[in-house]
Amino acid sequence: MATQRIVPSDREAAELQRAEGQTVDLIRQAQESDEADRKLTIRQAVKKYKKAVFWAMFLSTSLIMEGYDLVIITSFYGQTQFKERFGVYDPVSDQKLIPAAWQSGLSNSALVGQLAGLVVNAFCQDRFGCCPTMMFFMVWMAVAIFVPVFAQSLSVLAFGEAFCGISWGVFQTLSTTYASEVVPTILRPYVTAYVCMCWGGGILLSSGVVRAVAGLEGDMGWRLPFILQWVWPFPLFIGAYFAPESPWNSVRRDKVEEARKSLLRLYQDMPEREQRVEQTLAYIKYTTEMEKAETANASFLECFKGTNLRRTEINCVVWAAQILCGNAILGYSVVFLQAAGFSELQAFNINISLSACYIVGGIICWFLFPHVGRATIYMTGLTFMFFCLITIGGLAWGPGRDAQLAIGIILVISTLCNMIAIGPTCYPIVAETPSGRLRYKTITIGRFVYNLTSIFTNSVTPRMLSSTSWNWGAKAAFFYAGTNLLCNIWCWFRLPETKDRTFGEIDLLFTHRVPARKFKSTQVDQFAHGGEYAVKKEVEHEENA
Repeated sequence: MATQRIVPSDREAAELQRAEGQTVDLIRQAQESDEADRKLTIRQAVKKYKKAVFWAMFLSTSLIMEGYDLVIITSFYGQTQFKERFGVYDPVSDQKLIPAAWQSGLSNSALVGQLAGLVVNAFCQDRFGCCPTMMFFMVWMAVAIFVPVFAQSLSVLAFGEAFCGISWGVFQTLSTTYASEVVPTILRPYVTAYVCMCWGGGILLSSGVVRAVAGLEGDMGWRLPFILQWVWPFPLFIGAYFAPESPWNSVRRDKVEEARKSLLRLYQDMPEREQRVEQTLAYIKYTTEMEKAETANASFLECFKGTNLRRTEINCVVWAAQILCGNAILGYSVVFLQAAGFSELQAFNINISLSACYIVGGIICWFLFPHVGRATIYMTGLTFMFFCLITIGGLAWGPGRDAQLAIGIILVISTLCNMIAIGPTCYPIVAETPSGRLRYKTITIGRFVYNLTSIFTNSVTPRMLSSTSWNWGAKAAFFYAGTNLLCNIWCWFRLPETKDRTFGEIDLLFTHRVPARKFKSTQVDQFAHGGEYAVKKEVEHEENA
C-alpha cells in the first residue's frame, strides 16, 4: 500500500498569505525551526531547553493539591475520627459510618466546583494568559481552605470542597496546556506526563498524611490534613509571578513582543539564541495563522464543528476512560479494601503502596515514550487492567484471608499498570490533539466530561461498596471491567497515533480527515507551499522591475 502524503490546503495557504506580508520568510524560518527541533535527542533537548522544562514542571506542581484532596476526602470515609464526628450509627456493623449518599455528595461537591473552574479557566487563559490566571486562583485557593478546616457539619464541608474545587478546575487544564506549549515536540510527552505524576504525588502525600494521623484523637485527626494544604499556594504564587508566559498563548492574544520575551527567557543562553527565538516565533505564528482557516472564531461552539468535532471527541473519551478503565475503584481503595475484609490500618497501609505506584509508574512510562506510541501504550494498559478487574471480581467468591491478600496484590498491580500506561499517556494525547487556537477550550470540554464521569462513578461506587447499600464488595470490579472494554474498543477505531508529530503536522492530519489507523504512516509536508510563494515573489519582483 502506498504511503499517503498530505500538504496544506489552498484555503490554509490563502489564509496564511493574507495574514502575513513576509510569507516566504515566515515559512523559511518556521521550517528551519521545525528541522532544528527534529534533530535534537532527548538529552540535547533537556540541556538546550532546561529553563522551559523547569517552568513547565514547576507550574505542574499545582496538581499536587487536587490529587491530595482526592484521597483525603475518600480516605476519611474509612477513618475512625471522621466517622465518629460526622457518621451515622449502623446496627449491622455496630459502628458509625458515613452514609453512601453523603460519600457521593462530598466527593461530587469538589467536582461541581471543578466544572465551574474549568469554564472560568478557558476564558481567563485566553483573555489574561496562563501566569496571571495561576496567580489569581492561588490566592483563591488560600482563602478557600479556611472552609473545610473549620467545618462543623458535612454540609459546610461539602461547600468548602466545592469552593476549593473551582481553583482545582483551573489548575487541571492550565498546567497541561502550559507544559505542552513551552517545550519542543520531543519533550512534550515527558512534561505532560509529569503533570499526571504531580497528581499522583498529591495522592501519595495524602495517603501518608492520613496514615500518620490515624493515631490522633478527636477532630485534629481529620482537620490537620486540610491545614497542610496551606503549604502550597504561597510558593506557587511566587513561582507563577516569575514564570514566563506561554509564547503560544501570547501569539494567540496578538502579543508578539511578549511571546518574544518569553522565548528569550525559556531558551538557555547560547550564541544563536536570538536567531533560534525568531525561528520558533515564526513557527508559532505560521501554525496559528494556518489554524485560523479552520477555527476563525475560536469559540466553544467551534469545538463541535468540522474536523474539530473529532478532536473534541478524542479529548472527551480519553479523559473519561481515565475513570471508566477501573480507576474509579482505585479512588475508593480504602473503602474497597475494607469491604473486601481488610482492617482500617491494613487498608491505609496498602493505600500508601497504591499511591506510590503513581510515581513509580510515571517514571517507567518515561522510558517507554521514545520507543512506543501513545495509542499503543494506552490500549495495552486498558487491556491489562481489564484482566486485573475480572480477576478481582472473581476473587469476591474466594475463601478467607487468601482471597483478601490476592485482591490487595492485584489491586497494587493494576494501579501500577494504570500509572505506567493509561494515566501518564492521557496527558500528551489530550494536549496534542486539539487545534492550538481551541486547545484550552477543547481540553476544558474533555475535562468537563471527565468530571461528569467522576460524578457518576462517585454516585454509584459508594453504593456498590457500602454494606448499607448494594453491598457488591469486590464484585464491583466486574462493572468497571465492562466499561474498560467499551473504552478499549473505541480506542482501536478512533484513537490516532501522535508520537513524534508537531502541532502543525497534527493539524494537517485532522484537516485532511486521515483515519486514526493511518496517522502513524501518513507523510506530512506542512511547508509544501513555501516554494510556490518563493516563485510568486520572484515573478512579482521581475514584473515590478
